[in-house]
Amino acid sequence: MTPHVTPHHERAPKGTAAAQAAALQAHLPQIETARLILRAPRIEDFQTYAQIIDEPGGRYLIDAPSREEAWYDFTQMVAGWVLRGHGIWTVVGKTDGAALGFVLLGFEPGDHEEELGYMFLERAAGQGFASEAARAARDYGFDALGMQTLVSTIDSPNTRSRKLAERLGATRDAAAEAAHDHKILVYRHSAEA
Repeated sequence: MTPHVTPHHERAPKGTAAAQAAALQAHLPQIETARLILRAPRIEDFQTYAQIIDEPGGRYLIDAPSREEAWYDFTQMVAGWVLRGHGIWTVVGKTDGAALGFVLLGFEPGDHEEELGYMFLERAAGQGFASEAARAARDYGFDALGMQTLVSTIDSPNTRSRKLAERLGATRDAAAEAAHDHKILVYRHSAEA
């Protein structure tokens, strides 16, 4: 078996570039919940993101999953922090610091408005981590950024994500679904709720 060789673009920077990256990451908001820390993404977190894309639920995140497409998806969500003032957080457990998944306040190509997104490793499923992290990210958007509404756009067969949106109090928005030509389900989160 040939060992996996990390491509150059996935390797952490060194020297001054590493210090610059760490300084930028330190300026991003960090959120703590009872069991989790939502922190700035780091280049090594891409390994977790790529693993999520490779798992069965990854088919809902990228149309044609490949490591290269996963890289582009990950980096554009990280860039949201610089371009829009919000983006993706890496979700880690407080007890061991292991990455469990990601939550984001994002605005990706095809989106009509800011989205609350969440993606977690299969091993993190069924423990309430996704709802705990998504609730914290949503509340940050409402409280710190003054957003009045967010949406979660979900493929119809993705029942796990649909149930999570409902647990968070989001409701289906028929008008928003029509604006997407009924290709996806749109769950609306409201600051007033």
